[in-house]
Amino acid sequence: MLLVSAWLWCLPAQALTEAEQQGTNSEAASVSAEPVASNQEIEQQPVDSDKPNIAETPGAVNVPTAGNITDKDTVIATKPDQVNDQDIKQRISGIYSEIEGLKALSVTVSQGVVSISGEVPNEKKAQQAISLANRVSDVVAVEDRISRTLDVQDNVTPVISSLNQQIRAFIQALPLLVVAILVFAAVVWFGSWLARRESLWQRITPNPFIAELLAQTVKVLFFVIALLLGLSLMGAEAIIGTLLGGAGVIGIAVGFAVKDTIENYIASLMLSIRQPFQARDLVSINGQQGIVVRLTSRATILMTSDGNQLRLPNSEVFKGTILNYTKNPERRFTFQLGVDANDDPLAAIKVGLEAVNSLDFVLDNPKAVCIITEVGDSNIMLEFQVWVDQTDTDIMKARSIAIREAKHALEGHGFSLPEPIYRLRFNQDVEHAIMQLHSALSGESAESTEYDNSFVANNPKLIEALSKQIAALNNQAKPDTVQKEQAKQRAKQILGDKAVKEIFDAKPDPKLMQKVEEEIQDHSGDKDLLDGNSPQE
Repeated sequence: MLLVSAWLWCLPAQALTEAEQQGTNSEAASVSAEPVASNQEIEQQPVDSDKPNIAETPGAVNVPTAGNITDKDTVIATKPDQVNDQDIKQRISGIYSEIEGLKALSVTVSQGVVSISGEVPNEKKAQQAISLANRVSDVVAVEDRISRTLDVQDNVTPVISSLNQQIRAFIQALPLLVVAILVFAAVVWFGSWLARRESLWQRITPNPFIAELLAQTVKVLFFVIALLLGLSLMGAEAIIGTLLGGAGVIGIAVGFAVKDTIENYIASLMLSIRQPFQARDLVSINGQQGIVVRLTSRATILMTSDGNQLRLPNSEVFKGTILNYTKNPERRFTFQLGVDANDDPLAAIKVGLEAVNSLDFVLDNPKAVCIITEVGDSNIMLEFQVWVDQTDTDIMKARSIAIREAKHALEGHGFSLPEPIYRLRFNQDVEHAIMQLHSALSGESAESTEYDNSFVANNPKLIEALSKQIAALNNQAKPDTVQKEQAKQRAKQILGDKAVKEIFDAKPDPKLMQKVEEEIQDHSGDKDLLDGNSPQE
């Protein structure tokens, strides 16, 4: 940047004018400010900005034909002074004789109309000659009879001469350029050194993200100061405004392009200030549950229960719903069990709570409770609400163990967990026959029943089928009882193995927590913005 500024600063006035505004009035002014101005000043007439001017059209392509007249928007005198024509000619010729490339032009003046003829190397010089003639007082119009030779030597020689002048000016400015570069480097180095003083910024603010932001801001500020000092030493203060204007336009364009990134960065700043969670906290963010590993400048990193790393953009975290389970170590879980409708629900509640409270991980305060939630056609639904300390208890394991213990306790005390019961409707004659058969099997006399035996007596096949079905039902009760007893014996045999205790251990998975600790201790990635010393919400 400083090298470019030095190069522009070293350009002579004529070279700068030729590079920036070809054929403009400012170019003519810079040229006329040379030795010609020592003779006498050129009187200038006001020029109407609405009037097109050939000299103000840089890089013109069309070459004016001979006799092309350029009018001058001035008041023409009714009685022209004959002496003025000669004075105008001498003045214009004197100016042309002092400018390289215009010395070969000849000028004639009649009634204030200037006619210019001769040869010039290019269109730029022709427009310069016309512009100078138009600026002389008492000139009514300028007739262009100039021939553009476009000679190679005539056009290349001025360029080479201008380059030589620029190189000589650059060499002369080298000492000042070296001083400007040294000042620039010294200020930038000091800003970088100051930004690296982490202890200083941490004393100013305990938040690591804000401390880093302040350090980077100071670094950029010193860079801008260094640039301003370097340009000021080179005398190129005008470039500063151009740079600032260009930076503003570029900043607006970049701001729209990276709007989401800026939003995410601001969300990271707000999260680092608020500190809504800490590392190792079990949280749920917009339905995504996991253990917090770290908070970076771009994302919040969680470790899911499956052992996978989950990255959530900070903009979503800041705007989302955060459920922090670790803030309150006491956590409740619920489960439901149903008992037979004929059983006493209070007795079932007492048996179930005793079984649940006997577990080591169940808290006494707040204590576990059980409520009746629903009475169905065949069962009564009981809901157990149990509290545990989730800092040393896995909530899913604890719930599984509590359900098992409550179920076994209810079954051990004779409470059945019934399945749905279906009611069957029979034809009235069939119902009478069943009742008659039941009376006969129970040893009741025919006289004691109020049902008619005529239907049963006249249907021996029905009696035989019903007898077989009732016998099968009576025999089926015995295998069910045997199967239950066998299942209990199997359970006692299996649960008696010491290795089974690990299955019913309600402590959190140590492997998962070990993986979380490894992720937390890994500092190879982005800097962690979570700080236990910072105030939390």
